[in-house]
Amino acid sequence: MKTTLVLLTSLVLVTVAFAKSEEISAKPFGKTKDGTPVEIFTLRNAGGAEAMITNYGGIVVSLKVPDRSGKLGDVVLGYDNLKDYIKASPYFGALIGRYGNRISKGRFELDGKRYQLATNNAPNALHGGLKGFDKVVWSAKPLSTKNGPSLELSYVSKDGEEGYPGNLAVKAVYTLTDKNELRIDFTATTDKPTIVNLTHHSYFNLAGEGDILAHEVTIKADKFTPIDKTFIPTGELRPVAGTPFDFRKQTKIGSRIKNDDQQLKFGLGYDHNWVVRDKPGRLALMAKVTDPASGRTMEVLSTEPGLQFYSGNFLDGTNVGKGGKVYRHRTGFCMEPQHFPDSPNKPQFPSVVLRPGQTYKNTIIYKFGVK
Repeated sequence: MKTTLVLLTSLVLVTVAFAKSEEISAKPFGKTKDGTPVEIFTLRNAGGAEAMITNYGGIVVSLKVPDRSGKLGDVVLGYDNLKDYIKASPYFGALIGRYGNRISKGRFELDGKRYQLATNNAPNALHGGLKGFDKVVWSAKPLSTKNGPSLELSYVSKDGEEGYPGNLAVKAVYTLTDKNELRIDFTATTDKPTIVNLTHHSYFNLAGEGDILAHEVTIKADKFTPIDKTFIPTGELRPVAGTPFDFRKQTKIGSRIKNDDQQLKFGLGYDHNWVVRDKPGRLALMAKVTDPASGRTMEVLSTEPGLQFYSGNFLDGTNVGKGGKVYRHRTGFCMEPQHFPDSPNKPQFPSVVLRPGQTYKNTIIYKFGVK
């Protein structure tokens, strides 16, 4: 009897392990230039949707969701191999930090001390520096949760890394829920006062091919932050009413993108931050995107105060991606929930300061459906 119980217990454990392997699996994805091995993880939910995520830069390599006929299609831009991500990637699918977006001239002051960051997007600092979070190998831990398969990534950014103060311990948990949501939960702690602004940088194309100008966008914001010619916010919170930046009603991306507007000229299209809410912290809907051709929809929810909407203005055909696809001008768009660009130098903007004893939290959800 005892032997039978042991055998039955063993069988149950094997079955559970097998069931979990159906939800999330891993395989090698190559090595970095210094020989560090990298993995890619495949998450599948109960409905068959699939996300492929690598622990190099927390990159979402592939994201397959159904169209109105139920056919799965990949809705993010990217590469088939690690080598191309390392060689030349405009942040395809990446986890961005310590500071998403730009900091003017790479300079900021905190508690009376001045810091100088790398100006990797002259004359400014962009997306964490020369080796931001998108270019490091994260420790990975697959999880099975009640909401769906999850991947926990963790990394400790050392004091002084890329010029930022404090040892910053970061976790990013990706979950592919059974509601066809890609959910990302960020947390971070520090041992010195520092600044933090984490976000996600997938380039989406809900049709899976062609440009994104016919995609229809709604953004729940009455104001945006206008920029100067170097993409740094002026500090003004400008009403969207009467401008090409008014997406309070569903509007095609391409309908006004060529208007004679100074802000569109500075951004080479849309590459701006929308002011979604005054008080961050509550998970709420920010934006919705619809592709009339495929019927796919994407809702963007977050706890952040701002949303950077980027219309793929710098894509120029030099990036050859998955399956040999050439990523031409405006073949992808980004929706990056965030704190505002250059917040460390704009005291009127919501604070990005994190202090010892505090925990940084940020949740981003991309929810897919059909219309």
